[in-house]
Amino acid sequence: MGRITLQEDPHVFFVATFYKFARVEDCESLQSSIRRCCVEHGVLGIILIAEEGVNATISGSREDVLAVIDFIRSDERFADLSWKESTCDDRPFRKMRVRLKKEIVTMGVPGVDPSCLVGTYVQPEEWNALIGDPDVIVIDTRNDYEVEIGSFEGAVNPDIQSFGQLPEWLADRIDASQRPRVAMFCTGGIRCEKSTALLRQAGIDEVYHLEGGILKYLEEVPEDRSLWRGQCFVFDERVSVGHGLERGPYELCRGCRRPVGPQDRMSEEYVEGVSCPWCFARTTSRQKAGFAERQQQVELADDRGERHLAR
Repeated sequence: MGRITLQEDPHVFFVATFYKFARVEDCESLQSSIRRCCVEHGVLGIILIAEEGVNATISGSREDVLAVIDFIRSDERFADLSWKESTCDDRPFRKMRVRLKKEIVTMGVPGVDPSCLVGTYVQPEEWNALIGDPDVIVIDTRNDYEVEIGSFEGAVNPDIQSFGQLPEWLADRIDASQRPRVAMFCTGGIRCEKSTALLRQAGIDEVYHLEGGILKYLEEVPEDRSLWRGQCFVFDERVSVGHGLERGPYELCRGCRRPVGPQDRMSEEYVEGVSCPWCFARTTSRQKAGFAERQQQVELADDRGERHLAR
């Protein structure tokens, strides 16, 4: 993806999401150098580093974010790293975290290596034709709360609470002996890299995944030709985006970290910063009191024109 030469608005935050599977043996050294580069450029967000590669969403000015990406791409292991970009009016992250992990996306199945074996990439403009084929099993690999606010028409929802539950679900429902055709998708593509690699290793040949994920599809496919329904959950303060990657109407419940829409916020069980209809009966009075105290501190910080760490 090339650079876009536009005059930059200092009040708009540039957001870049990227990942790359590659063999990394110097994780701690890479962590230090990337963190240093982010601090030098005032870039915020989260970058995960593991022996299998990197996974990140970062934000700041366009110039500074692209400088960090250029730095990472200067490492030959990540030279062909590509990214998805969008903008938002509010700061999507409050700090910079560069973390070492066992996996850059946690599946929990040893030996799955998307850098060696993976499904067939499908471009956004070709995705509709693929998933419109009745012989193709279309699987949403995301968590239940993500699927709840939006998915592709006709997609199967595994109803999982974490990506680590997907392998068991696939093992129970996808039979390699039946020679199935499977299409998989996720937010940015990284979960599908691993899940399609898993199915390929299980002997399933016709496995496809949406290149660039839902975000790339929403960016490139016009709404009047789209098979996407609803909003796409994103893991930053925007909470959700729709077609054209426009920020959606969802907010984050600070009690359970699930997205809450306009209807949810009309419920008596919704209290800003404390609870929503999903978690109201799942949290104790003591927990709610703690959340309420935190929300009060957030509001006091807002009154002072400051940003509280809970935001």
